[in-house]
Amino acid sequence: MDVVFVEDYEAMSRRAAEIVAGQIRQKPDSVLGLATGSTPLGLYRLLCRWYAAGRLDFSAVTTFNLDEYIGLSPTHPQSYHAFMQEHLFSKVNLCPARCFLPDGMAGDVLAEAGRYDARIEAAGGIDLQVLGIGRNGHIGFNEPDDHFAVRTHRAYLSDDTIQANARFFPRLADVPREAISVGMGAIMKAQHVVLLASGPDKAEAVHRAVCGVVTPRVPASILQLHRAATVLVDADAAALVPEKWRHAGRIHIG
Repeated sequence: MDVVFVEDYEAMSRRAAEIVAGQIRQKPDSVLGLATGSTPLGLYRLLCRWYAAGRLDFSAVTTFNLDEYIGLSPTHPQSYHAFMQEHLFSKVNLCPARCFLPDGMAGDVLAEAGRYDARIEAAGGIDLQVLGIGRNGHIGFNEPDDHFAVRTHRAYLSDDTIQANARFFPRLADVPREAISVGMGAIMKAQHVVLLASGPDKAEAVHRAVCGVVTPRVPASILQLHRAATVLVDADAAALVPEKWRHAGRIHIG
C-alpha cells in the first residue's frame, strides 16, 4: 500500500486525475472501475476538462461502476446511473455500450449480481479501480461485517451509511436501504487501486484502514494486502495518522 499525503481536496483530485489519465494514455482500451459520491467529483471534473481540451480520448475505454441502489431506476435523479451521466458519461466520448452499472431494478438481484461479475470477467478484469471510503471504512457498499464479500452481492446499508447518504434525498425515509455492490474479489483482482479520502469525517476510517489490522470490520483495510494500492489522503483525512508518517509525504506498507 502506497499512502500519499496531499495538501487539500484539489491536490488529491489532481493527483487522482493524473493517475487515471496516465492509465488511459498507456492503455487506450483500459477497463476502469468507477465510484460515485462527493469525493470523486473533482477527479471527474478534471477528466472532463482534459477531454474537452483534447488531452484525453475515452473512445476505447470500458467502465464498471461499483454499485447501484436497489429500487432506483436509471432515470431516478439519485441513482448512480444518473450521477455518472451527469458528471462524466455525458461530457466525454465514452461508448455507452461499454459503460456498465448494476441494474437496481432487476427482479432477481442474485442473478443480476452473477451477470455483473461475468461481465467484469469477460472484459478481462479491472485495470484501474477508483474507490472512496465511507466513514465506517466501507468501500463500494461493502459494509463492516464478519467476513469479506467476494462476489457482487445484495448489500444492506448500515445506519451510518444511510445517514451519510441522506443529504442527497428529500427525507431520511427516502434513502434506499439496499444496493447491489461489487465485492472484494473484483477489487482485489484490479491491476491498480486508487482510494481517495478527503475531509475530517474520514480521518478515523483512514487511520483504521491504513494503520490498523486487516479485518472485515474495516473493509478498506483489505487494501493493505493489494499488490498495487495507492491511497490519496488530504490533510484533514490524515489527521489521525501518526505524525512521523504524515510528515514523510508517503508511507509504504507491505
